[in-house]
Parts: sequence; C-alpha cells; structure tokens
Amino acid sequence: MNYPFMKKYFLHNGTESSGPFDFEELKVRKISKTTPVWFEGMEHWKNAEEIPELTSVFVAIPPPLQSFSTVPPKPKAEKKKKKQEILGLSKNTFFVVLGLLALAAGTIVFNTLQDERSRELKLKNHKTEVENYQYELQQKEIEEQKIIVAAAEKAAAERAVQEQKKAISDRLLEIPDLLAVARDNLEAAESKLNDSRSFKILRTASERNEQMSLLQNEIDGYKSEIDQLEKELEELKLESEKIK
Repeated sequence: MNYPFMKKYFLHNGTESSGPFDFEELKVRKISKTTPVWFEGMEHWKNAEEIPELTSVFVAIPPPLQSFSTVPPKPKAEKKKKKQEILGLSKNTFFVVLGLLALAAGTIVFNTLQDERSRELKLKNHKTEVENYQYELQQKEIEEQKIIVAAAEKAAAERAVQEQKKAISDRLLEIPDLLAVARDNLEAAESKLNDSRSFKILRTASERNEQMSLLQNEIDGYKSEIDQLEKELEELKLESEKIK
C-alpha cells in the first residue's frame, strides 16, 4: 500500500521542475488538476488529476464565462483603485495635497514667527525711542537749570557789584566829612594843648602835665584817625576804578 505522505513529488511549471515536496507541502503549493507531477516509480510526468491520492490537493479553478470573457476584470481594478485612494483621493493627489498643506502650515508658522519678531523689534525700538526722548528731556532740563543758575549767579554778582559800588560811593562821600571833623577836632586839641602849656594859674605841675598828656593823646588819636581815613579814601578810589 502506498502512503501519499511518504512519497516525494516533483512539479513542473512548463520550464523547469521543482521539488521534492511531501504531501503536506503540495497542499501549500496549491497545485491544479493540470499541474505536471512526477514521483519515483512513474515512467512519465502526469497531470495531477491522473494521480488518485492528489485529488484532495487540487485548487478548484472555475471555467470562464463567455459573456464576461471579453470584459476586463473591472472589479479587481476598482478594488486596486480603491486601495490606492486615501480619504477619497488618489495617493498622488493625497500626497500632493498633504505637501501643499504642510507647505501652507510651514508658511503660516514662518510668517507668524516673523510677525512676532517684527513686533518684538518694534517694541524694542519704541522703548529705545522713549528712553532716548526721556534722556533728551532730562538733558534739556539740566541745561535749562544750568542756564537759570548761571543767570541767578550773574544777577547776584551784578547786585553784589552794584551794592559794592554804592557802598564805596557812600563811603567816598562820607570820608571827606569825617576828615573835616577829625581835622577840626585835631586843630582844637592842638590849640588846647598850646593854651595848656602857657596857662599856669590855679594848677599844680602834675595837673598841668596830666592835662597836657591827655590833650596829646587826643591829638595823636585824631592824627591816627585822619591817617586811616585818608588811607581808606585812597584805597576806595582805586577799588572804585577797578569795578567801573
């Protein structure tokens, strides 16, 4: 008794042979009735349908229908076409659309980043302009303050000069009067001293000497006063010439 699972079969596809295959491997090969088969002990190749133990391995192939023999297999093509479609679009169209969308999205993101950078730059420039304007205002205010201070100092200096001029002028007018008084007093004291030297009645020698000493001191005082007034007068005249 021959056991099909013990045999080794060879197949032929019209060009070359392949094998050996056991019975289980033939099932996997999916041979048809007309597939040429040979195994050890056979003289010639036979169609698989001529070998009884292989009837269970055949793959059934339905005969073609005459009404559809000239019609191309549209369902298969449509199925293939459907496989090539994504979201109702062909693969090429889908990827083109996807690329365009990606490009548009990238453009939007790039433009958004550019706008954001532009806004940041504008804000920085505006801030710089504000700071520069504030700095200019501060500098202008400082310059104005300097001008005001300088004007005030100038006015104060002019007032001081005018006051000094007035004081010198008043003193120049006052000194001659003081000199006249001092000279009159000096002349009167000298006259008293002369009288005191010649007047001897009702006085002791010590009283006479004491009176003469007092008169001499008075005379010296008037002379010193006259010298100081004359010196001051000369100095004031020189100072008055300088500040004109």
